[in-house]
Amino acid sequence: MMALAPSRADSEFEHLFEAIYERYHYDFRRYAEASLRRRVAAALVHFGCDTVPHLEQRALSDPQVFTELLRFLTVQVSDLFRDPTYFRALRDEVVPVLRTYPSPKVWVAGCATGEEAYSLAILLAEEGLLERTQIYATDIHPESLRVAQAGVYALDRFARFSENYLQAGGRASLSHYYTAEYSSAVLARSLKKAILFADHSLATDSVFAEMQLVSCRNVLIYFERALQDRALGVISEALCRKGFLGLGLKETLRFSSHASEFREFVPDARIYQRL
Repeated sequence: MMALAPSRADSEFEHLFEAIYERYHYDFRRYAEASLRRRVAAALVHFGCDTVPHLEQRALSDPQVFTELLRFLTVQVSDLFRDPTYFRALRDEVVPVLRTYPSPKVWVAGCATGEEAYSLAILLAEEGLLERTQIYATDIHPESLRVAQAGVYALDRFARFSENYLQAGGRASLSHYYTAEYSSAVLARSLKKAILFADHSLATDSVFAEMQLVSCRNVLIYFERALQDRALGVISEALCRKGFLGLGLKETLRFSSHASEFREFVPDARIYQRL
């Protein structure tokens, strides 16, 4: 691809994301620029486009191309019980508080292909809470939500998943929660029925229910500061008094305009409590 002068490149990137927002109402305009540039560069190669305007033209004229482009613009990486210390802290420190609510509500914001939502469902099942808990799992990527709703993952991933599960304090064997079918593993129906998967954008959408726990991990690192504050404002508004927020291990509230609304609850696991 021909190198562009910085001002021209900036203009073309801005135009692409403005056009996407106007046409499809997906807002990437305040995502972290460096990360987006890398993802657009990969998309240019994948679609065989020589320029950003060429990619824009294809995405605007063909919704299927745009749906595929979303796969590059959003980060869809997850594992069951990813970062086991986080789930161990939820089990040991947060679950005892969730028990005090008659019908806890949990929101996994930026759920990607659903692994974190199912991890929470397994944890809550083992703690006797799943039957009275509603889990909401949201993302902006329709294909990822379809994968999540199906609850079918490659079987060869489950050796790593099982290690994570045990490190997270799992009380049984992870194999109790899925059925192997050829090269795939199908998660149990009892887990699926506890989770409502839906489209929701932290960049544009608002609160839809009051929550006792919001798990929004490894999402904020892809946002610029203004969008981080916007997303945290939505989450803070959704949380009940003394509700919990879980972030990724490389994320923090320290420099957010909403930092004063929370206290550190389990600092090493990046779990905060709403004041």
